[in-house]
Amino acid sequence: MLILLLTAIFLIFSAILILIFNKKTDEKIIEIPAECCGVHEVCERNRLLTTTNKIVYFDDEELDILMHKNPENFTKKELEMLQEVIFSLKKSDILGWLHSLELRNIELPIFLKEQAMFIFTES
Repeated sequence: MLILLLTAIFLIFSAILILIFNKKTDEKIIEIPAECCGVHEVCERNRLLTTTNKIVYFDDEELDILMHKNPENFTKKELEMLQEVIFSLKKSDILGWLHSLELRNIELPIFLKEQAMFIFTES
């Protein structure tokens, strides 16, 4: 009888733990000010729009060779590779791509980030 009681307590305790740890969190809707362009250090538009830490590739796996590399040391070929990807992206994919680069530790030269943001902000 004691074993049956202990088993029942164990099952109830296990069920409670499963409910606690499997509780899904509600996604928050983030409102971004219209005047936020994403280019300046004080603007966090790309961070606000990209709340996931999952790396998403935009058919740009070849850029992984640039991980942890100083953008000042990029070769002409590497810069052309980056520009090619930028110009192939849809306007709506720019911020997600920038976030993907950040997660992959690929730092863009300032002029390329500005180019990407210009494409994103143009009408």
